[in-house]
Parts: sequence; C-alpha cells; structure tokens
Amino acid sequence: MMTDKEILSHIDHTLLKPFAKWEDIEKLCDEAIEYQTASVCIPPAYIKRVNDKYGDKINICTVVGFPLGYSVTAAKVAEIEQALADGCNEIDMVVNISDVKNGDYDKVEEEIRTLKKACKGHILKVIIETCFLTEEEKIAMCKAVTNVGADYIKTSTGFGTGGATIEDIRLFKQHIGANVKMKAAGGVKTKEDLIMFLEAGCDRIGTSSAVGMLKGAEAQGY
Repeated sequence: MMTDKEILSHIDHTLLKPFAKWEDIEKLCDEAIEYQTASVCIPPAYIKRVNDKYGDKINICTVVGFPLGYSVTAAKVAEIEQALADGCNEIDMVVNISDVKNGDYDKVEEEIRTLKKACKGHILKVIIETCFLTEEEKIAMCKAVTNVGADYIKTSTGFGTGGATIEDIRLFKQHIGANVKMKAAGGVKTKEDLIMFLEAGCDRIGTSSAVGMLKGAEAQGY
C-alpha cells in the first residue's frame, strides 16, 4: 500500500480558478511545502509573486494556452518565456484542440516541438483534453507527444466536459514512448482514485484536493 507521503510526492497541488485570491495561493503553497508535493500549479499571473516569497522552497508549475488551447503558437511561446523569466519550472500546455479535430496532427506536433524548444530544458506537459477526442485522436496525440520528446502527456484541463479516466490512462500506456510520463487531472475524487491512477502508471496527478482526499474528504472541482 502506498503511503500518504508517497502519494503526495506525485501531486501537482493545483489552484487555477480564475477568481483565486492571493491568500488562496499562499495556502496552496504552504500546504505544498508542508506535505512535500511535486509542485504547485498556479495561474501565470501569480508566478513571480510566489517565486519572490517562497523561492526554491517550492517547485512552480503553470499553464499555457489554458484552458481552450486555441491561442496561436507565438502567443504560447511568449507565455512560456514570461513564465520561465518569472521563476516557473514546469509548463502544462494545451494543444490546439481544433487542429486535432481537423486531423491536422503534423501541425499539432510542430507546435508541441516549438513549445518544447521554448521550455529550454524545463519540463513540458502536453494537455490533450481527452473528453473532446476520439480514440483515434488520442492515439495520434500519444504519437505526437512521443515524437517531439515532450516529458508528459496529460489528460485534461479540469475545465472541459470531463476529466481523467482510467481507460484513457491505459490507452496512453499502450501508445506513448518509453520516455513519456503520464499525468491525470480532473475527475480524481478520492484517495482510492489517487492510488488507482498512480498504480496504473501515472507519474503526476493534478488536483486541488489531495490533502483533503487523504483525510477522507471527496474532492470538489479540479
């Protein structure tokens, strides 16, 4: 059985609500330090303030092209450059879902490649928003993420019509390359869910509620 500490070491402790106040972000960061989560995943506008207060006590993750994915590539690159300058270490980008639905997989792959280069060695997680995709499209995204050498494939933004499912994680596992890790986000509601996704092969789970889940509460929202 996994210990709570082991589970928390795989958590991207997340707060991406558009109305998040500074005291909410502080609470998130204080919890992340206390419970030694893998990172905090926060809105880009808070990166510098968090970095100024917490410095290297905390691993900062943020989102790019979030949550809809249809920003042009140049805008996503600019977001990454600013995030890194402000002190971010990990980037969770959203693919252009319209390009995926149009079957323009080469274009999607090229964007991921461009953003990976912009990350300058920092971790890039690729959100494909599984709730909007067919199985064929999910497999194509597994191949695109693998071909580019991105670090993670991630299920969901938490803002779509559905979140992570164990079936999608199993599908990813069949079709990603050996060097690609998996992140589940959205739809992870209980401690049992956390364990299930980690045992299925996820390296990270994005949630705002991991601490509460481990105390027996059911997650609310992302």
